[in-house]
Amino acid sequence: MPLPIENYALIGDLHTGCLVGTDGSIDWLCLPRFDSASTFGALLGDHDAGRWLVAPTDASATSTRRYVDDTFVLVTRWTTPTGVVEVTDLMPYGDRRADVVRRVTGVSGTVTMHVDLAIRFGYGTAIPWVRQVAEGDGTALVATAGPDAVVVRGPRLTATDHTHETEFDVSPGDVVDFSLTWYPSHREPPTAVDVSARIDETVAWWQEWASRCTAPPVYDREVHRSLLILRALTNEDTGGIVAAATTSLPEQFGGSRNWDYRYVWLRDASMTLQALILHGYAEEADRWRGWLLRAIAGDPADVQIMYGLAGERYLHESELEQLPGYDGASPVRIGNAAYKQYQGDIFGEVMVALHEARLLGVAETEYSWPLQRALMQYVEDNWTRPDNGIWEIRGDLKHFTHSRVMIWAALDRAIQGVEQFGLDGPVERWRRLRDEVRDEIESKGWDASTGAFTQYYGTDEVDASLLQLPQVGFVEADDPRMLGTVAAIERDLMHDGLLLRYRTESGVDGLDGAENPFLTCSFWLAEQYAASGRVDDAVELMDRLVGYCNDVGMLSEEIEVATGRHVGNTPQALSHLALVRAADAIAKARARA
Repeated sequence: MPLPIENYALIGDLHTGCLVGTDGSIDWLCLPRFDSASTFGALLGDHDAGRWLVAPTDASATSTRRYVDDTFVLVTRWTTPTGVVEVTDLMPYGDRRADVVRRVTGVSGTVTMHVDLAIRFGYGTAIPWVRQVAEGDGTALVATAGPDAVVVRGPRLTATDHTHETEFDVSPGDVVDFSLTWYPSHREPPTAVDVSARIDETVAWWQEWASRCTAPPVYDREVHRSLLILRALTNEDTGGIVAAATTSLPEQFGGSRNWDYRYVWLRDASMTLQALILHGYAEEADRWRGWLLRAIAGDPADVQIMYGLAGERYLHESELEQLPGYDGASPVRIGNAAYKQYQGDIFGEVMVALHEARLLGVAETEYSWPLQRALMQYVEDNWTRPDNGIWEIRGDLKHFTHSRVMIWAALDRAIQGVEQFGLDGPVERWRRLRDEVRDEIESKGWDASTGAFTQYYGTDEVDASLLQLPQVGFVEADDPRMLGTVAAIERDLMHDGLLLRYRTESGVDGLDGAENPFLTCSFWLAEQYAASGRVDDAVELMDRLVGYCNDVGMLSEEIEVATGRHVGNTPQALSHLALVRAADAIAKARARA
């Protein structure tokens, strides 16, 4: 059985990441990229889907854990009746290898440690051929299946029923190192890791990156960790930013709303880019903009809402019958059929992010503004189309108000590019169209009887995405229409103090089942409270929200309010960047006061 989602911590190397449980087990690892097939998949099944346990044999052992300051080097301290031991887990940064390092260090007394290694390539379908290979004075374990291979170094492991195990004692000053390295099976195994050197180098890199962070004076610790998590979800080679490190963690325990988030959504990546730029990381803009240029190169009519980490376009969705799903929540999905959807809002998010980059001094390149011009031509030709909306509904297409507002934002930022930065473009035509879009929204996306903007044209339902209207400048946060919309959202979408995205019982999304409150939406509400003068309400909500961070500062997609359990894929980029925005808004409101 996998642990509660909040009991996992992320380690990563800017190409992929592990989830390490409080029980000492790595239950999720895809090699060599986030979107590769799993090598350890127990998170979505059990031991037979693959895992790597390093923990004391004593069942009464207790653990606490922390990251080395401003890094993803995880230190778990185990306390047992016979002694104390620490396990340091990391994926070393910088050498373009896919390594996992686990160092066991004795602190006091003597502790017997147990290692249980079950390697399962291909989402649990491929039990590898495993052999012991002589290496220096010892041996290495080499496991191969199809295109994948790993070499495991450390104390000798013994095979038991498709699992490899060992036990050993650790006393004060003892250091026992394990490493696992992935490589293509047609090549020779890579050389051994210099564990001490790689730990030092990895700590130094992360701490140098973190030292450039400019966090607000409130919630600075949570913002700092959130920005680190956003960086950890970014591929250093391609610039692609995944929405989360996992697939198919359910939006409702036991339910079927289980999606693969290991891809690059233009929306999420754009918002992440804004958060990084505004907090000292302008260089990230250039890398992501390069990814964008490559991903959508060609005809703008072919633009997708999401891509693979290197810009892959074909993300076919399928179901894995061999995995029962997290705590029985099925199906387990890989790929995401939403890549075929039309979502009009993405153009606004992209244009807003690139405009923020300009404001912070990131210069346009020879190709970056022509790319934006091409996107704007596509907007002009398609802005009246109904779409699937920000939440990727799989029901009937609608004219979503949020999508139309983001179309307005795309036009607005294109106009500002011309007016403020001297870029070229049909600015008069864009101005006329921007006014036309606004007029349509205000006539069709506004319900005078309820005093609120609507989820889509022709309904009186509201949607938490409407909280983004002030964020992009469509209305002021204290505009009476916005205040009325907030009141309707509080009335219809508040669930035990947190927000749902929308009312699933309305049937708009075409799916069965329900979901839990969505953390991003609640952070947006805290931001709205702060911007509209309800600072005390903003702080009260924000305090509650950051209280849901787990012991190492991670947030998933949703929260089960009754228990406080994390729900959905983790760590969720959208949750963390919304946290950053809310903290900024509260800091700004307090400064005004």
